[in-house]
Amino acid sequence: MEASADPVATDLALGIDIGGTGVKAALVDLATGELRSTRVRQDTPDPSTPMAVAETVRAVVDAISAETEIATGVPVGCGLPGVVRGGRLYTAANIDQGWLEVSAEEVIGSAIGWRVHALNDADAAGLAEVRFGAGRGHLGTVLLLTIGTGIGSALFTRRVLVPNTELGHLEFRGTDAEKLLSGVSRERRGLKWFGWAAEFNEYVAHLDLLLSPDLIILGGGVSKSMAKYGHLLESRAPIVAATFRNTAGIVGAAMFAAEIETAARPRSA
Repeated sequence: MEASADPVATDLALGIDIGGTGVKAALVDLATGELRSTRVRQDTPDPSTPMAVAETVRAVVDAISAETEIATGVPVGCGLPGVVRGGRLYTAANIDQGWLEVSAEEVIGSAIGWRVHALNDADAAGLAEVRFGAGRGHLGTVLLLTIGTGIGSALFTRRVLVPNTELGHLEFRGTDAEKLLSGVSRERRGLKWFGWAAEFNEYVAHLDLLLSPDLIILGGGVSKSMAKYGHLLESRAPIVAATFRNTAGIVGAAMFAAEIETAARPRSA
């Protein structure tokens, strides 16, 4: 089904965000996007095999349920770093290759004892930002970039998601853009913000040529430091920081799961 930023008819959902460095989760109020439990985080295991990650997810969810009741049948969404189709991961740039073609929904669902709905992690973050955050009210083309371990992307037109864009893997200076421009790559290369912004502007110019976005939202770990480099960024479209920062993936994953389960319910006569 198409994912959109339209409201769904339920109250709470559990959002899980699996990244290259951390596994995070919380209960989400679907009417506001606010967290209704403590946000629990654990490091992503190394190696990040399906079973190891599933056990980490179980520990995170157990920590939430020990503090806040998770109702039976609550929708559960999970964002993962890669192309997700039919609940299976088809790319794995920032997670163990053992995930390829594995049903993330089955592996994680079995570990936590709930039905799970999986999607790309940046797509999840984008859903949160377009519904409740920096992209709220924008009906044009909105591009979200999550800049952390890698670079994820979410693209919307008239509030409808174009899934699995994975624009961090566009070629930039002879390699994947994220290998030079992600937050982890900036630190590995020892780049100051000025140098990173100069290169990032080249990347954004290429995205602008391909997509002509009306708004660009920056999320992920780098968005927390936007005051240090925001004035150095150049683009025809406004560039703004994500409202939800590192919780956007949790919020969007919860929204996604609730939307699917709402759509699957029989309609009253």
